[in-house]
Amino acid sequence: MKNKKKIEEIIVVEGKDDTKRLREVVDVDTIETNGSAINEETLEKISHAQEVRGVIIFTDPDFSGEKIRKIVAEVVPQAKHAFISRKEGVPNKKHGSLGVEHASDETILAALHQVSTPMTDYFETQITQEQLLQSGLIAGPNARQRREALGDYLRIGYTNGKQLQKRLGMFQISLETFTEALQKIAEGEKDDRIS
Repeated sequence: MKNKKKIEEIIVVEGKDDTKRLREVVDVDTIETNGSAINEETLEKISHAQEVRGVIIFTDPDFSGEKIRKIVAEVVPQAKHAFISRKEGVPNKKHGSLGVEHASDETILAALHQVSTPMTDYFETQITQEQLLQSGLIAGPNARQRREALGDYLRIGYTNGKQLQKRLGMFQISLETFTEALQKIAEGEKDDRIS
């Protein structure tokens, strides 16, 4: 049996399957939210875990996962975040669920290696709503797909159009990094059209 990397922080996951999957890859302690049925007792446990060891929020890349991430982040704003893309969380075409429990070992390790810590003080992003609009991220055809690609590239998760500017600020995404990400996304779209 190979030596597993020990994760110092406690990881917040949605359920038992996520805990089981993470423990197959790394040596980790988790707190399960039991999906979006997260209660005050669990939130207190997470708050205490942050004080003692630190917390990493690692939820599924779907609406429910984002809702849980938001609830936990409000209680523990200094928590770290690990993200996987929707594509990385889908096991195969015939299985309908989506989540951390379906991610490959490599995906889990990469997500934990690239953990992000948002600023607890509000960071005024340099990226304007007008730039988001001009970039096709908040209106027009394929805006949702472009936001998803941007979230994957920047490892900040998927967000809707209304929350995008706030999420970019939360993770201190500079205009330069944003522009570079848009170029990579455009190259990927061009490659998709060619093939």
